[in-house]
Amino acid sequence: MQRLLTASAAVLALAFAAGSASAQNFSDLARQDLQAMHDALKANHPAAVVPGAASETFRGWIDAGLQDALSKAGQVNSGESHAYLLRYYANGFRDANIVTSPTFEGASAFFATSWPGVATAWRNGQYVVSYVQPGVRGAPPVGAVVKSCNVQPIADFAKAKLDGFEGDLTTEAGRVATAPYLLWNRNNPMAGGVPSTCEFQVGRRTRDYTLSPQPATAVNLEAAYRASVFTPGAAKLSIEQIDGRPWVHVNSLADNAGWDAFFAQVEAQVAALRGAQGLVIDLRGAEGDSINATARGYGLANRIWTPEFTVSRQPEAGQITYRATTANRQWFADTLNRMQSDPRFVQESGAVIEQTQAIVAAFDAALAAGQQTFVMPGRPSVADTGAANPVQGKVVVLVDGGCTNGCLDTLDLLTRLPNVQLAGSATAVDSIFIEPTKQRLPSNYSDLSYGHKAWTTRQRGNNQGHVPAQGLAFTGNPTDEVAVRAWVGGLF
Repeated sequence: MQRLLTASAAVLALAFAAGSASAQNFSDLARQDLQAMHDALKANHPAAVVPGAASETFRGWIDAGLQDALSKAGQVNSGESHAYLLRYYANGFRDANIVTSPTFEGASAFFATSWPGVATAWRNGQYVVSYVQPGVRGAPPVGAVVKSCNVQPIADFAKAKLDGFEGDLTTEAGRVATAPYLLWNRNNPMAGGVPSTCEFQVGRRTRDYTLSPQPATAVNLEAAYRASVFTPGAAKLSIEQIDGRPWVHVNSLADNAGWDAFFAQVEAQVAALRGAQGLVIDLRGAEGDSINATARGYGLANRIWTPEFTVSRQPEAGQITYRATTANRQWFADTLNRMQSDPRFVQESGAVIEQTQAIVAAFDAALAAGQQTFVMPGRPSVADTGAANPVQGKVVVLVDGGCTNGCLDTLDLLTRLPNVQLAGSATAVDSIFIEPTKQRLPSNYSDLSYGHKAWTTRQRGNNQGHVPAQGLAFTGNPTDEVAVRAWVGGLF
C-alpha cells in the first residue's frame, strides 16, 4: 500500500487551503472536538440516562475521561495525533459503537514513521515476535516472547503505548489487532516511539536487545502486519472447494463488497452447500460496521438454509429503549424521508416505513411529555414452522477478532442452528447501544459515531462477543492459511 501523503501533510494541505488552521493550533482543534464529543454524547447517548451496569462505564468516563484527554491536548501537533487523542477519549467508554474516524487520509493499518524492523503478535496470552525484516541485524528471532521494554513490564508498556490510542486492550480482539504496533513509532507523541531496549525470552533464556529505528517502508510494514494478524485478501466474498467441501468466504460485511454477485453464486451452488460433506462459513475479518451488515449475514443464512427454517431460530428482539432528544428524533425523521424518497424501498419495505413512522410518533409523544426515554417492542419471536433442516452436513463457522458488530448479530443466529460449530478465536465485542448516529466534529477533520438506542433485552450481554468452545479454539499462527485449513479440515 502506497501512502502518498502523511495524515499531517494531508491535514495541513486542507487547513492552508481553507485558511482555517495551521500546524500551531492542532491542540486547540483537539480541545474543541473533545468538548463537542462530550456534549453530543452527554446530550444524546442512551447510557447517560438508561440505568444498569451497561451504562456505568459511560457515566464514569464521560466527564473524567474528558479531563484526562484534555490534559494530553498540549501534545497534539499533527493531524495524526489529533486523531489519536479523539480515539483515546472514544475508546475510554469501552463501547465499540462510540467511534471517531478521521475525514482525511489517516494512519493506515500498515503505517509507521519508524520501527525496529520487528513486529509482534498477541498469541496465547503473550506478545511474540511474528516478523523480522530481512537484513536487520541484532534483532530478536521470530517466536521470541517480549517480557519488558524500557525496564517496564510488557503489560504496563503495552497499556501505555496501545490502550485507547490503537484499540481496547481489555478485549482479546483488541490485543490481537493492536499487537503489531507494540514496538513501532506511529507518530503519536502521547505514546512514544520505538523503545530503546526490550527483554525477550528465547527458549529458556532471556536477554536484552537494543532496538534501532529502521526506515519504515510501506511494503515491509504491510508484510509485517500480515504476518501478525489475519488480513483478508482482495476477494472477500467467494466460494471455493477445499478438501472436498465448500468453503464460503465472507471476509467482509461492507455494503460495497459485491453482494448481488456473491448471493447469486450462493444460490447457484446451494445444493452443494447443503450436502452431506458439510461446509465452512469463514467470517474472519468480517467487519460489521455497516448499518446493513446484519441483514447481509441473515441474507446468507436464509440462502444456505431457508427463511422458513431460520425465522423461528432468530434471537428475540425484545424491547428497545430510545433516548428522547430532538437530535435522536431528527435521525429517524431523516431516515424516514430517505426511505419514502426511494420508490424501490417504498415498494419492497412498507413494513419498515410503518415501523419508522411509529418511532417518530413515539419521539414526538415522549418529547411533548418531557420524558427522557421511551420503550418500543422489537420484532416478536416466531413459532417453529416445522420446516425441515435442508443442510445435511456439519457446518463450521470460522471467526476471529475481525468479526465485529453485525457479524456478531449474524453469529447470534448461526450458533442457534443445528449441526453448527463455532471455531477459530474470540470475536470482537459490541455494546447494547446500537444503530449509529454520525456527525462531523467542529474541526472538520473527524467524525463521531455512537449508538442512539439501547437494546436492553439483548440475549447476548453488553460487551460480549462469541468465543469458540474448548477444542474448537485455534492456537496456531492465524496468518498461516495452510495450517488453518488443515486444522479446520480435522474438525470434520
